[in-house]
Amino acid sequence: MRAIELEKAFDPKSFEDRIYAQWQETGAFKPRPGDGKGTPFTVVIPPPNVTGVLHLGHGLNNSLQDIVVRFHRMREEPTLWVPGTDHAGIATQNVVERRLKAKGQSRHDLGREKFVEETWKVKNEHHAIISRQLERIGASVDWSRERFTLDEGLSKAVREVFVTLYERDLLYKGNYLVNWCPSCGTALSDDEVDHEDTPGKMYHLRYPVVDSAGKFVELATTRPETMLGDTAVAVHPEDERYTALAGKKVILPLTGREIPVVLDTYVDREFGTGVVKITPAHDPNDWEVAKRHELPVINILTPDGKLNDAVPEKYRGLPVKKAREVVLEDLKAGGFYIKEEDITHAVGHCYRCHTVIEPFLSEQWFVRMKPLADKALAAWRQGEIIFYPKKWENTYQHWMENIRDWCVSRQLWWGHRIPAWYCADCGKTAVSRTDLSVCPHCGSKNIEQDPDVLDTWFSSWLWPFSTLGWPEDTADLKTFYPTTALVTAYDIIFFWVSRMIMAGLEFTGRVPFRDIYIHGLIRDKQGRKMSKSLGNGLDPLELVDEFGADALKFTLAFMCAQGQDLLVDKESFKMGSKFVNKIWNASRYILMNLEGRNLVASPSLLPADKWIYSRLNGAAKTLTEAFLSYRYNDAAQTAYEYFWNDFCDWYVEATKLSLKSGSDTEKDRATTVLLDVLAQSLRLLHPLLPFVTEEIYGKLNAATCSAAQEQLINAAYPVYDEKKYDPKAEADFVFLQELVVLVRTLRSECTISPEKKVRVLVRLGEAKGRILSENAELVKLLAGIANLEGDQTGGEGSRPQGSIAVVGSGFEAFVYIAEAADLGQLKQKFTKDIEKDLKYIGGLESKLANENFLKNAPAELIAAEKLKLEDARKRTGKLESYIRDMA
Repeated sequence: MRAIELEKAFDPKSFEDRIYAQWQETGAFKPRPGDGKGTPFTVVIPPPNVTGVLHLGHGLNNSLQDIVVRFHRMREEPTLWVPGTDHAGIATQNVVERRLKAKGQSRHDLGREKFVEETWKVKNEHHAIISRQLERIGASVDWSRERFTLDEGLSKAVREVFVTLYERDLLYKGNYLVNWCPSCGTALSDDEVDHEDTPGKMYHLRYPVVDSAGKFVELATTRPETMLGDTAVAVHPEDERYTALAGKKVILPLTGREIPVVLDTYVDREFGTGVVKITPAHDPNDWEVAKRHELPVINILTPDGKLNDAVPEKYRGLPVKKAREVVLEDLKAGGFYIKEEDITHAVGHCYRCHTVIEPFLSEQWFVRMKPLADKALAAWRQGEIIFYPKKWENTYQHWMENIRDWCVSRQLWWGHRIPAWYCADCGKTAVSRTDLSVCPHCGSKNIEQDPDVLDTWFSSWLWPFSTLGWPEDTADLKTFYPTTALVTAYDIIFFWVSRMIMAGLEFTGRVPFRDIYIHGLIRDKQGRKMSKSLGNGLDPLELVDEFGADALKFTLAFMCAQGQDLLVDKESFKMGSKFVNKIWNASRYILMNLEGRNLVASPSLLPADKWIYSRLNGAAKTLTEAFLSYRYNDAAQTAYEYFWNDFCDWYVEATKLSLKSGSDTEKDRATTVLLDVLAQSLRLLHPLLPFVTEEIYGKLNAATCSAAQEQLINAAYPVYDEKKYDPKAEADFVFLQELVVLVRTLRSECTISPEKKVRVLVRLGEAKGRILSENAELVKLLAGIANLEGDQTGGEGSRPQGSIAVVGSGFEAFVYIAEAADLGQLKQKFTKDIEKDLKYIGGLESKLANENFLKNAPAELIAAEKLKLEDARKRTGKLESYIRDMA
């Protein structure tokens, strides 16, 4: 073999782009035709909005998907990860409208067709950025199957679903109260509304009672301007304070209109005065009250958020905020104002432009959700879908059991145009899979298509099957649907996850995926969501530039415990960076020492070899179980412990005995085993650290002149084999490790330099004596021992003069410290350390004796302090024993 020189300084920039291009050129991301050993593993990417760049939340989501995709690919399962982007109706349209506004134009100046053309340009511009970002973080998606929610195939799927729902009486149009953004000029679904605690006021007003001179009812509202649309006031039917009001009317101030007093259990008798104004067109609860009592509905707003002709002339055309000021002035002047109070209340804002949302009565298209939700609930109860972690099942169940009809129409130009046509002659509506030029009801050509588009989610709820070619019966649909896993954040369980399950069952008869892994959100170290306004966001590409893609992925996986948010800052990624460097440096040391060595067929194994193979086998089992159950942090921590601790700190060090002082035959044998263990270790780590492992694996192939030259991405993942589990080898090596660690620790505590060798006597039983005898040279190498003696008498003996004893499991070792250090100086050092520890112990004891601390401190803090106290006492006891030994 020949030595391979890896660069001394690890630099991911020197190979990451090259490796990714190599994967793409060889079709490594595509399902392999020969893979038939298991059920296909399919993931469809949660499509990022095509308006922006990926943030660290996308970095987490795509890293987690990539890990499990790579794992299943290495298990030789037909594996497919479908990429794609979402057209993001409101968000993308806003980008274009902002650009036009900067030029002093609006979309109406361009017209619909030209505006859509401009929007496609923005889409293409941002899509290129997103694709490059996914490549940079190493996403092994099958780019040949990339989809877009407005591409031809998905558009066909959207129209098929709309028409089918209409035919099944699951889609209807009607006047309903919706969330309305006056700035965007469109209805919004509930998930597109951000509720924020906002300072406000509660205004107390009086409404005179009709035919009851001097009598009035007092009520409170945060929106006095909406009183102009009141059609009733309500009281609780069992509220004795207002029994006399039953059947009466009150005068609506500023309008002179008489409105009824209705009795309704919706009213909370304990809140405020127990009287509620009912404004059906501008409050969802009032809307329900109005339906129960058949009250008129008066919409007082225009689509751009101004008061319309339904209000007295004085207020017409005023924006809501100005109208509130004028109405309050007039209420005060008319004697209808009582007082106002400062409050904080949740106010809905548009998720895109941040305008305050108005409940608004308008004609919209709706999907009847309950029949769909019932099927989705049944599928969950029958175990067809599994949530990881299971706690999210409660959220899913609650949402589905309390579902409301879904408003799917949006007053936008960018999106899927609603396939409905209205006839001006016969007045009928036609919904069609193909564009219409004549009315199918009367034959008139005087028809017009609905100007609105569909909610963005209407295309993305079809994503798992539309991306595979549905409604056509494609080969991909037959092979890869239902998909296997969905990896997403918990903030869209209601609005995307549940809808995909409903759509899958309704249109394919099967759930769209089996496993639903819900990860937490990324927050800063203070627990705050990352945002531009706080300036605490982290750019995943900047992190890749500084630390490399593997460090980004591994760190996120390491910190991603099920059911918990991730608290990170830039410093967090140094951990992943150090681990990648460890892999690089360990491999560099091995590869640069291959010159002149030869591979050996069926090499014999030393105890250390048997131990590392058993540890590798155990790590493969733990990692496989963790990947299959989406326990990313367990997988990453196992990989870290195995490679850093078992492989590097122990096994590589142990091989130096053979490689430095053995015969050529022994060196060849040791090299053969070491390279095999390294190759299998790289396979083990690949899903978590794909770039560095692929680069090193290629060098390893070159060094060994491997004829196959296979890429690691397609290599087989290590499989746990019960026969390879060697409990004796592990137990024997644990004993050797314990002895070495005890001696190393004592050397460190006594500040003995690594170059200084020590003499050690070990008293132990016959069984451990044989193990020590067989591995004496290894222990001497690892612990810096010049002379190692074993006493197998099993009896107790006196401590040798000038030694300090350290006690392990079934043995006692005596280190001749007097031969390597000044005992007088050591006694002084240990005495000072004890004095320092005793002060520390005293402080902890006082803290834990303080009743206020024990009463008010969190349980985990108290437990941590008790653990510190226990450790400090143990440390002090050990140092005191050292001093006694040196007496």
